[in-house]
Amino acid sequence: MDHRHRPVLPRPERPVPGGIPPVTASPSATAATQARPAVVRTTDYHTAGEPFRIVSEDLPAIPGDTVAERCATAIGPGGSGTAPRRGALDDVRRMLVQEPRGHAGMYGGFVVPADDDGAHFGVLFWHKDGYSTACGHGTMALGAWAVDSGRVAAPADGDAEVRIDVPSGRVTATVHRAEGHTTGITFRNVAARVAARKVPVATSVGIAEVDIAHAGACYASVAARDLGLAVTREDLPALTRAGLEIRTALASHPATWHPDGPLLSGVYGVILYEELPDTPLGAHQRNVTVFADGQIDRSPCGSGTSARLALLAEDGRLGPGEDLLHESVVGTVFTGRWKGEGVTEVTGTAYRTGEHAFSVDAHDALGAGFLL
Repeated sequence: MDHRHRPVLPRPERPVPGGIPPVTASPSATAATQARPAVVRTTDYHTAGEPFRIVSEDLPAIPGDTVAERCATAIGPGGSGTAPRRGALDDVRRMLVQEPRGHAGMYGGFVVPADDDGAHFGVLFWHKDGYSTACGHGTMALGAWAVDSGRVAAPADGDAEVRIDVPSGRVTATVHRAEGHTTGITFRNVAARVAARKVPVATSVGIAEVDIAHAGACYASVAARDLGLAVTREDLPALTRAGLEIRTALASHPATWHPDGPLLSGVYGVILYEELPDTPLGAHQRNVTVFADGQIDRSPCGSGTSARLALLAEDGRLGPGEDLLHESVVGTVFTGRWKGEGVTEVTGTAYRTGEHAFSVDAHDALGAGFLL
């Protein structure tokens, strides 16, 4: 598949945030009438360096029959993934992700009921700007948390399967155990598919040829060297700027739309990657993923790795059972495996970093939080 287009130019006006059109939810399906909990308890993990803050209790009511419906409720009528409507639930997100309790790179999730008895629980993923439909690193952290907390039984030696409903569908975190310790987590994503190839996009540093793939969320991939950049900490400002320009330019591109509707449509993240020497097991790449309104994934990006696997498979660089060694800008690693027919698995590690009980003093002018 090789869809070619005329260059996509940056739009003069800011598009719908995240490229995701407003979702619909009944006005009665908002939690705006409830007060934010006095204390919010979290358990924090990091997966390959990317934080994940888990909230599993004392949440405002989140109406909906499925996780996807609850995600629409959280976003609110007329809101979008990176511009949710205010309400009690979103006040909790803002408090946890913004300073002084969080930071611009914070990520997390609200644990909610599963769609049916086939999953252990559901989750609504969130970041500094709003909500996302997929999160591979978060799924790995949730798998470790489910086993650590006893929510899902696990052997001292062997594997435990944690089934989780997310807004994009059902995913699985297989938690690998040895001598009573978790040694890794393998995330099996929803089906990944390629939507478009070599879409020209004009950026401030030149024309980028962008590949678009869906893997629970929509990702745009571009070779960093084609923009004169390298995936290094030194180039992060330029990488971030290019990622935002590409995301903005593709806001209305038809390849970013998902057949299941607006919640899954629009570019979520832009993956800027560079090639490294192949390993005996397959391809080797380093990437930085720019998502939301300029957030940088410290990990190699779990669902983004799924998108890269689909593209590499279509290029003939990965066959069933072959691996992608995928590095992040901070040097952490995921191993992605193409299973065929859109099925991908991504393996990494996740570790607990702390437990917290957050509160807001009624006299604190900065209690709701802020971002620089």
